[in-house]
Amino acid sequence: MSRVRVATYNLHSGVGVDRRFRPQRILAVIAELEADIIAMQEVLSPVAGFDVHENLREDTGFHLATLATMQLAGGTFGNALLSRWPILDVVEHALGVGAREPRGALDVMLDREGQPLRVIATHLGLGGAERREQAGRLLEIVRSGPDIPTVLAGDFNVTSARGKALRDCGEHFGHSHALRTFPSIAPVLPLDRIFVRPCSALVAMEVHRSRRARVASDHLPLVATLELPD
Repeated sequence: MSRVRVATYNLHSGVGVDRRFRPQRILAVIAELEADIIAMQEVLSPVAGFDVHENLREDTGFHLATLATMQLAGGTFGNALLSRWPILDVVEHALGVGAREPRGALDVMLDREGQPLRVIATHLGLGGAERREQAGRLLEIVRSGPDIPTVLAGDFNVTSARGKALRDCGEHFGHSHALRTFPSIAPVLPLDRIFVRPCSALVAMEVHRSRRARVASDHLPLVATLELPD
């Protein structure tokens, strides 16, 4: 068995709680995580000529997949995923509901040293009914795929485990730890979640609370440690 660290991190477009665009702080926080896979939300690139995507790739040396859900300030805005291991396949899923803000999910197949690992990175909407529909679509996507280790990670925008979107995901994946990640300076809401199947693969879950992380974004990173077969 091998240990794998998976993180989810809402970058808030690289703008910290001090309202300054400082992408290098984000890169430094990602380095602190020592994660093998990082699902990211609210990734805006480029910004004022700074190519955030390219800097994420170059700074980590990881493989990168991106999904644009909107065009903002001359750049693409959406989800991204960094992986220590090669990316075999990427499928983009649209999760938009009506006239609400477009949402989506990155469905990525990784080659973890000869072992397949599926990671779905997402960012759900702000409305309860919206999230329920999006969670239902995500579960259909998961169930239609291969029976291999699967991670579902992202900003679920759900404040408690009692929300139907989380209950539905929990029925398929198992328990999701409700750890507080927002706002970063003094977190009170468990907006960010990581689900793992099989649930027995989940060894630990923690919020990364470094001094830099409390300033770099309005969310703190959530990190899961998994134990997967070699």
